Amino acid sequence: MIPRTDAPAPLRRRGPRPLLLHLTLAMLRSTVSRATSPSSNPASPNLSTAFAEATAAIAAALRDPAHADSAADAFPRAVVEATLRQDADLISGIAAYRRHPYTRTLNEPDTVWAEGETRLLDYGGPEHGDPDDGGEDHAAPGSAAHAVPALFVPSLVNRAYVLDLAPGHSMLRWLAGQGIRPLLLDWGWPTEVERRFTLTDYVAGRLERAIDAAARLAAGKIALVGYCMGGTLAVAAAARRPELLSGLGLLAAPWDFHAGGQEQAQALARALPLFEPALAFNQTLPIDLLQVLFSLLDPWGVADKYRAFARLDQASARGKLFVALEDWLNDGVPLAAPVARECLAGWFGENTPAAGTWRIAGMPVDPASVRLPTFVATPARDRIVPPETARPLAALIPGAVLHQPAAGHIGMVAGATAERVLWQPLRDWLHGLN
Repeated sequence: MIPRTDAPAPLRRRGPRPLLLHLTLAMLRSTVSRATSPSSNPASPNLSTAFAEATAAIAAALRDPAHADSAADAFPRAVVEATLRQDADLISGIAAYRRHPYTRTLNEPDTVWAEGETRLLDYGGPEHGDPDDGGEDHAAPGSAAHAVPALFVPSLVNRAYVLDLAPGHSMLRWLAGQGIRPLLLDWGWPTEVERRFTLTDYVAGRLERAIDAAARLAAGKIALVGYCMGGTLAVAAAARRPELLSGLGLLAAPWDFHAGGQEQAQALARALPLFEPALAFNQTLPIDLLQVLFSLLDPWGVADKYRAFARLDQASARGKLFVALEDWLNDGVPLAAPVARECLAGWFGENTPAAGTWRIAGMPVDPASVRLPTFVATPARDRIVPPETARPLAALIPGAVLHQPAAGHIGMVAGATAERVLWQPLRDWLHGLN
């Protein structure tokens, strides 16, 4: 395979993306903090009633005779100093990330099927065990031929290698040493053909043909495991091709897009006209615009985590994991324009999956029609797919098992506690399919 020339590496990193957005948000936060300190007028009409009352209370406390005469001046000065300190930490964290020596070194396994830019990668061989385990095969001796085949489907907007992130943080390589034969669907970069795709093209086309190929390779039924948006697509595929499947795994798969906040979801839909010039020009929703949408879910989160990174030991395992995850987050994939319109207007605006009006190839996608053993994981600290957004699938699919790991959206699959909170329970469920 020809190495990617745009792969993240020291001195080539562009994250956090889009950088100008996060620097602007940090500047606005600092400006607001200074402008709303007790030295400002608490009766300002720009402040909410609750905030005005709070600042008035602080100002009153500072005027209390028990305080030094200079307290009223000291507090706003302390606010300015704190915001300047936070801004310096943010710049320091970003600089430390960009110059960090970490690079991803894991080699990809063999491609066993391909169509257009989409590939099916086979992690089933013993050579793909987790390097942190010294290559040890944890499966029972002689069990390779009886490994449980499982096809993993990631999101369309992120690189598939989040499930094979780094030594010690590769769910697929760990599972390969646990009696599972993981197959990873890598959607690839949308070229001229894929840029015209709809969700029907992806589900009833690419995904179903990948399932066919995986079932032929396994000489039998396979488990279908979808992560994030890939889980939503997997529900539709499972409803259409149950005869090829032994079970369905759904890892933080969104379904009820209004459950986590209807107004926020519909606000994303209302932003669609603003993106139309970019969609028309690129035939995709570009990566940086996708990152803007993700940032809206937690506007201050990126700055906070880079400030924390500035205080970390850069050479520590925790520091390296931060860089590995940020490299992946900033290494996104543009979304085909028809799919972007369908997701923003349909999923977020009209909540079509939960409303029962989402259709693939003209047929409604009904989770209740899925009659397969199903594992639904909804991480408790997920900000990208709030638990209440994914949890309805456990109630809609008959007999589904609900697992609620104490982790976040990405930490559940690749974080420091991922083996305990998700990999082991998922392995046990997969073995139960035999």
